[in-house]
Amino acid sequence: MLPFEKRFLALTLAVAGSLLLAVLALWQPAWRGLALAGMAVTLSLSLLGIRDLLQTRHSVLRNYPIIGHLRFLLEDIRPEIRQYFFEDDKSGMPFPRDKRAIVYQRAKHQLDKRPFGTHYNVYDDNFEWLHHSIAPKTSVTEGLRLTIGGPACSQPYDASVFNISAMSFGALSSSAIRALNRGARIGGFAHDTGEGGVSPYHREGGGDLIWEIGSGYFGCRAADGSFDSQLFATAAADPQIKMIEVKLSQGAKPGHGGVLPKAKITPEIAAIRGVPMDRDCVSPACHSAFSNPVGLLEFLDRLRALSGGKPVGFKLCIGHPWEFLGIVKAMVETGLRPDFIVIDGKEGGTGAAPLEFMDHLGMPMRDGLSFAHAALVGANLRDGIRLGCAGKIISGFDMARVMALGADWCNAARGFMFAVGCIQAQHCHTGACPTGVATQDPMRQRALDVPDKAERVARFHQDTVNSLAEIIAAAGLDTPRQLRPHHIMRRGADGRIHSFSQIYPSLLPGELLSGARGTLFEEPWKLASSSRFAAVPEGV
Repeated sequence: MLPFEKRFLALTLAVAGSLLLAVLALWQPAWRGLALAGMAVTLSLSLLGIRDLLQTRHSVLRNYPIIGHLRFLLEDIRPEIRQYFFEDDKSGMPFPRDKRAIVYQRAKHQLDKRPFGTHYNVYDDNFEWLHHSIAPKTSVTEGLRLTIGGPACSQPYDASVFNISAMSFGALSSSAIRALNRGARIGGFAHDTGEGGVSPYHREGGGDLIWEIGSGYFGCRAADGSFDSQLFATAAADPQIKMIEVKLSQGAKPGHGGVLPKAKITPEIAAIRGVPMDRDCVSPACHSAFSNPVGLLEFLDRLRALSGGKPVGFKLCIGHPWEFLGIVKAMVETGLRPDFIVIDGKEGGTGAAPLEFMDHLGMPMRDGLSFAHAALVGANLRDGIRLGCAGKIISGFDMARVMALGADWCNAARGFMFAVGCIQAQHCHTGACPTGVATQDPMRQRALDVPDKAERVARFHQDTVNSLAEIIAAAGLDTPRQLRPHHIMRRGADGRIHSFSQIYPSLLPGELLSGARGTLFEEPWKLASSSRFAAVPEGV
């Protein structure tokens, strides 16, 4: 039996049962009373199933009429059952229940207040908090947007501090992409396309786009798989595309390429990505347009010119520290600068990836962000380059925490997936997503009501930014840019309390240029080279 048939089995049985019992009541008078009683049950279930198919509030019920109610019933019966189904340590699901609850409440505009204190044991190892002020501000409105684009940009972008992180069409359904982009337009924030290219579904809603270009160069790809400058210039001229982001690596699988088998390449995907249908679509592990730090900066400068002066930057999950410092050295030596850098943490990633890569490869986001921020400060480059970050950012406190470490803005993927209906069923790779978020099955996609979910996306964004503003005001600050590492505290495994300024290394302005002697940066700075990316530098 096909999965499609199983989803509607309960409704089919209810309708068939109603018909059979009606026949029985007509032809067997002795059974009429029992048959009519049974009809009342089956007809009620049939009407419930039809209502489930027609309503737009719950994607699960649209895809699983009648039986989908079991999920909501189990959530409501007892706290123990809710914990079993929603807590990390019980179900193996990759995100805590309280974080998902924040998204659902904000996306639905529900009250997010609760009694009886924190969900956390404040004396547990690694518990973190932000200092508040005895003289808090009444409100914060400044610093919730920022301008991205250096002196070389003729089209700088006025961005929100909270945007949609990279998720490609193909990984997500067309309905999910449409809802995300329409929500971005409603809320006035940006939607990163992911490396799969700019699809018609990204354009339909009219929301601001960040075009991510990976090693496959989808959307600007020559026949041999290399970068095509003419195709890029034509596509980048689209006024809906506000920034260009070159992906060097991603948190889920840094240093790993990808293959889309030809059997999975539809005419639509082939047209969007600019690839043929008669062979596998390969995304190499590294770029062919450059091979060293100077080459990367020259490529970014070329993209800026070809795009008509739009902000251009790169995204990476930091690996060997001397390789990132090699890029910093190249900036110092050539005078070329990216307009922005996005730090992706190894804990991020909404798509499928090899298990060992997800668990053990790449630097966690906060460590990578702190490292990149300190390196740019130490090279006197920080003021001219914006820093974004991504990696399990959901709440206002999540944003405040990374802003204290140097982030100018934050991107989120899974939070916005929750807002469009994702329940983390973890069937993304099977095509059988129960809510229509991560599937190309048109019948499953119809469960996701685009206008309704677009409003939820916009509300989640608005309420999360408002939460950040309230936190900043409670800390007695005027803007998120005033946050510093000493504002955030963590209880260590030994029970002692440390501020982030004690945990994460920092540099003074220009200190890296003088060798950063006596710091953790001294040795990798010596190993860094602007002329090569190297796992094992010369002389080691």
